[in-house]
Order: sequence, then C-alpha cells, then structure tokens
Amino acid sequence: MKRSEINAQLRKATAFVDSLGFKLPPFTAWSPEDWATRGHEYDEIRDNMLGWDVTDYGMGRFEELGLVLVTIRNSKDQEKYPKPYAEKIFILGQKQKSPMHFHWAKMEDIINRGGGNMLVKLYNKTKDNKLADTDILVKQDGRRYALPAGSQIRLCPGESISFEKEIFHEIVVESGTGDVLAGEVSLCNDDDTDNFFLEPLSRFPKIDEDEPAWRLLCNEYPPVQR
Repeated sequence: MKRSEINAQLRKATAFVDSLGFKLPPFTAWSPEDWATRGHEYDEIRDNMLGWDVTDYGMGRFEELGLVLVTIRNSKDQEKYPKPYAEKIFILGQKQKSPMHFHWAKMEDIINRGGGNMLVKLYNKTKDNKLADTDILVKQDGRRYALPAGSQIRLCPGESISFEKEIFHEIVVESGTGDVLAGEVSLCNDDDTDNFFLEPLSRFPKIDEDEPAWRLLCNEYPPVQR
C-alpha cells in the first residue's frame, strides 16, 4: 500500500469513528513526532502493538479486501502484562470484506458498534483446515441455534456474535446499509501466529513511502530515545 493511501484511510476512519460518538484512546492521536519523545512508560503500547493497523492482506485491493483496525488493549506477554483479554475496533467499508479465516487460540465476540449491517458467514473446519459441511452452532447475543454450513448471519447495530477458536468466519457489509464500526472483545492474541486464512494472505502490508506518515501503525513505533 502507498503511505498516502494509508494516511487517507486513517483520516477517514478517525472521522467515521468520531461521527458515531466512539472515543479512541489518546495514543491513537499521536503523531510520529510525538512518538519520538515517548519513553519506556509507554512500553505496553509498543510491546503489544496497540494502536492503528491498516491492511490490504498483501493483495493491493484495499477497497474490496482490507481493514482499518485499532487495537485498544491486548497482551502478547502474560508474564510482563498479565491481562487475559483484548479489545479492538475495525472499520469495514460497504464493498470490503474481512476474508475467511480462523484463530488457533483466540475466542472472540464481534459486535456491530454502529453504522450499517454486517453479514457474518460461518463454517466449522475439517482436520486438514478446510471448510466443513457440518451444521454450525451459532452463539448470538445469548441465543444458541444451529444453521447449515456457510450460512450468513446479519448483525445490525448493537448485535453481536461469539466465535470459539478454530471456527472459520468471513465478514462483509450488507449492501446499501453503510460503513460499519465493528468491535472485538476477545482473549489476548498474537496476530503473527494466531491467524489461519483459507487462502494464503499476508497480515501486514508492504508500504510504499510516497509521503510522510500522518500516524504510525502499530508495528512502526520507534525505539525509546531517552
């Protein structure tokens, strides 16, 4: 992705989140110059990759296959940061999708925080990590029910769904309903090791530095200078 595209998407995401009244942590508004002055008291942010995350999954088609995310809390080292839970938000545009994947360890709730409607497609996995044809157990806002493999569940604003680990899921926006602010409440996880994509994809993009960064991404924080 070009840095100019990432900057534009971050500005757009910031405005969208603000329009829905959701308040982000202060560190999401820090500039690269701000980060250059931050000491070890902010190591929890650096070590756990909290903050902005923009990905096109290495495919170069962000408008149809991409996400803007903010990791609000997480722990990649339970001894240093004894926190068993994590929280993220992510923004899905009307033509975007979060591709079919599962997590090896993470259980999560996905919540529609506002905007349009999300459509979530679910599958169990086979022993060789393919899509199973067995009925899927859906856990939606305290209700448990079974649906055929590959069914789509609509989540309107305020609604949520729970995934156990190793459940394939894909998320898109229902056409014509508008961009979605989604929330994620989960066990802690490491995006470097915990994601399995049905089609091989890259989690973090390569960046063409065609202009200076407006905000640093969660894997770009500089080392402490003082």
